[in-house]
Amino acid sequence: MGAIREFIEKNYLHFNSAVVKDAAVGYEDHLASGGKMMITLAGAMSTAELGKTLAEMIRQDKVHIISCTGANLEEDVMNLVAHSHYERVPHYRDLTPQEEQALLDRGLNRVTDTCIPEHEAFRRLESHMVDLWQAAESKGERRFPHEYFYEAIRSGVLEQYYEIDPKDSWMVAAAEKNLPIIVPGWEDSTLGNIFAAHCLLGDTKPSTVKSGIEYMMWLADWYTQHATGTGIGFFQIGGGIAGDFPICVVPMLHQDMGRGEVPLWAYFCQISDSTTSFGSYSGAVPNEKITWGKLGIDTPKYVIESDATIVAPLIFAWLLNM
Repeated sequence: MGAIREFIEKNYLHFNSAVVKDAAVGYEDHLASGGKMMITLAGAMSTAELGKTLAEMIRQDKVHIISCTGANLEEDVMNLVAHSHYERVPHYRDLTPQEEQALLDRGLNRVTDTCIPEHEAFRRLESHMVDLWQAAESKGERRFPHEYFYEAIRSGVLEQYYEIDPKDSWMVAAAEKNLPIIVPGWEDSTLGNIFAAHCLLGDTKPSTVKSGIEYMMWLADWYTQHATGTGIGFFQIGGGIAGDFPICVVPMLHQDMGRGEVPLWAYFCQISDSTTSFGSYSGAVPNEKITWGKLGIDTPKYVIESDATIVAPLIFAWLLNM
């Protein structure tokens, strides 16, 4: 037994900590019975360097598909190519507006206590992504956002910039596995904004990047094909579109496509700091999802009300027997 797993076994016995263990055991049981698992990434989990455990989860086939925000897609790669230029601001709660402006003037965009360097991260990726967009367009080809990232990683063009061990990049691991990724609302990301700007400048066309609707169409086919046997679990980190978008594929298949034989999600866990409140979808308890045709009465359900940057690595460490 790994040291972290042993620690959880001994100490995580009550309240939120007990749910951490229960959810980890449920995840493990789901995989052991032949099930597959989707992980959804909201927030800034890539900037929190979740790749240090998530990459190994991917390599060990403990995750079979990922849904993430455009920010998480790109920020893992940004950390890969510009890590030494990041700056940590541990006293971020005390910053004045003038100090925030000073960070911007230096090209540093703050995510809580971590500043992402614009030139070394955003702009370093931009030139290579523009090349890929334009090359695809010249051939009359269209790809999903994550496929352009896979192409950049596999080509080796980014290796000259690597500043961390690539084994700690979940995007590198995903590219090696050709892991399916869903990126709803990709346009709400830095590279999405950059792509829109280049469309406005006439450098490329919006159709060069496939849309969210096409992601849902692709997911509908993937889910139908893979939701056999034990089924597919849903491990949601945070709230927002990364989780809201893909979980809806099941009621869409049932209610809008008439495929009532397609199974519901077979496991559900959400790590969230959004408390249950009126109208808060991210804070909705799992039973509410029964009424929307996403989960069933007997679906294993867990809600861990805590900080995902603390909890997710612990659960992944459990599953990796660390």
